[in-house]
Amino acid sequence: MTASRALRGAPDVSIKTRDKVLQAAERLNYLGNRLALSLSSQRTDLVAVVVPSMSNIVFPEVLAGISTGLEGSGMQAVFGISDYDVTKERNVIRDMLSWRPSAIIVTGLDQPDETVRMLKNAAIPVIQIMDLDGTPIDFNVGLSHCKAGEEMARALIAAGRKRFGYIGSALDRDLRAGKRKAGFERVLHENRLAFIGQRLGDTLSSVSLGKYLTHQLLSSEPSLDCIYYSNDDMAAGGAFASMEASRTDDILMAGFNGLELAAALPVRIATSRSPRHMIGEVAARLARGSMAPNAPSVSKITAFVPEITGIV
Repeated sequence: MTASRALRGAPDVSIKTRDKVLQAAERLNYLGNRLALSLSSQRTDLVAVVVPSMSNIVFPEVLAGISTGLEGSGMQAVFGISDYDVTKERNVIRDMLSWRPSAIIVTGLDQPDETVRMLKNAAIPVIQIMDLDGTPIDFNVGLSHCKAGEEMARALIAAGRKRFGYIGSALDRDLRAGKRKAGFERVLHENRLAFIGQRLGDTLSSVSLGKYLTHQLLSSEPSLDCIYYSNDDMAAGGAFASMEASRTDDILMAGFNGLELAAALPVRIATSRSPRHMIGEVAARLARGSMAPNAPSVSKITAFVPEITGIV
């Protein structure tokens, strides 16, 4: 029984005893049967994680935070990708729940009713990350994208920008980008301003798409002094377009995420820095709490406020 508890990483086993057991297991090439453990406990030490994309650094940084938060717990994260598709997300979640994870981390608060019911019926901690604009099922770790858009608009207006354009992509799927745009437009309206021109792509965001759409927008609306982008990938593409158009001195690009790529460019890009790694780490700590007996109650909502940089 002591060996079993040591191999599971149970907290009531001394470090000295655990080391002896692990050394013996290594000599014997012993591998525990976690599926057998799940049959008796009705759950595994897996943490299911569902993110919409791995095509840029944003979600890999979230996953790195989750890995950091689970380190030393004996719990293991398993990942699924939804590609910003609600049907695929539902299927991925269903498959993951069949493994009886101890907790599940999902991105956003905009799942359809069927997916919400499935998550509620799982009877495990549900941790929704990256967004606070909605009604959480259980735990919620993230930031308000509506407020992020509002604060960026206020900062740009305070800096003297008046003639705004917008460039985004796949806003019917990237709902958080749509919330930022709505918040930005709300502040423009409050200040009797509006987007002079917009360009929206159908595919998911990329540097090349941002560059292409920026060329289009600058050709049709040369008087712009600021362009707000759905994220930093698109804004980085806009920076390349502005260099080719010799507009780097009179137009400011603004994005979201605070990616190193944007900071490394010779053209200044304003951005809202999202704490991606910390969001993942906090979510993982909540998942760890689900395995701890008699765990103390914790706050259901953890809110972050992104820092705005690059305007001055």
